[in-house]
Amino acid sequence: MPPDYSFTEVQGANGIIKEIEFMPSTLEVIDRALYRFAEEDLNIHVNSNKGWKKVPIIWVSAERAYQIKNDQNLRDSQGALKLPLITIERTSVEKDPSFKGGFQAHVPNSEGVRRITLPAAKVIKHDKTSNFQNAWSARQYGDPSNPQVGHGQINFPTDKANQSRVVIQTKYLPVPVYVKVMYSLKIRTEYVQQMNDVFQPFITRTGQMNSFFISHEGHRYEGFIEGSFGQTNNIAELGEDEKSYETNIELKILGYLMGEGPNDERPKVSIEENVVEVKMPRERVIVGDINTFLKKNDEGKGFYRE
Repeated sequence: MPPDYSFTEVQGANGIIKEIEFMPSTLEVIDRALYRFAEEDLNIHVNSNKGWKKVPIIWVSAERAYQIKNDQNLRDSQGALKLPLITIERTSVEKDPSFKGGFQAHVPNSEGVRRITLPAAKVIKHDKTSNFQNAWSARQYGDPSNPQVGHGQINFPTDKANQSRVVIQTKYLPVPVYVKVMYSLKIRTEYVQQMNDVFQPFITRTGQMNSFFISHEGHRYEGFIEGSFGQTNNIAELGEDEKSYETNIELKILGYLMGEGPNDERPKVSIEENVVEVKMPRERVIVGDINTFLKKNDEGKGFYRE
């Protein structure tokens, strides 16, 4: 049963408050973000011999045998690709020292498990905070398990000085390393009208600018579409091959990488909790020691005899 957040008195709280899995950014995450942008955000359709249909998108790096098995509608009985379609290929990855994003200085990692990290998310540990507050209340007003001593109320309101003693859990991620990733997106169609319909969204979607944003698994990247587009066709060849039109679009994604991937021996996400209170032990003697911090009763007597 999902948790109920109606007590927050926020309209639609159960639909707003949810957990989002946040993992370090990798090259695969950047690839998936671009594929998601073309597949879901652009969502390009075109008129074909079978009516209004969605243009399929193929990631070029996948094996041909896997593509045929995964989606048999992409190829005909002879194994040739059916047009129109869009292909995406990652062509290069550049680590430019001048592109440092929000972290300008180089901070080397220390040896061992510990690494340089940055805080990604914070959450209050209500169970531990409640236990700490109830323990403080029991020491001040009596044990809740014994109503004869003190108020006997759980989660009793505390003073302002003690309200700052809240247990907060912080999740840390590795410091990102910024990279420029280049992609080649190719559009292949059978007819000029199909090419115009598929090609136009890549020009007009970003408006007067050539930049756009992509996201996946909580990470957000900025992308740029190169201003020049190369177009080719085989119409002038007059050969036996079926006619086709092709447009090449170059894309640049400003991304970042975290950690060393599967080869990283250190944890991807480190979780730490803050120190709420520091206590120093007190030495006591058998005779003559008076507990000065216990409250005295109305008669001015404490639990220790002088």
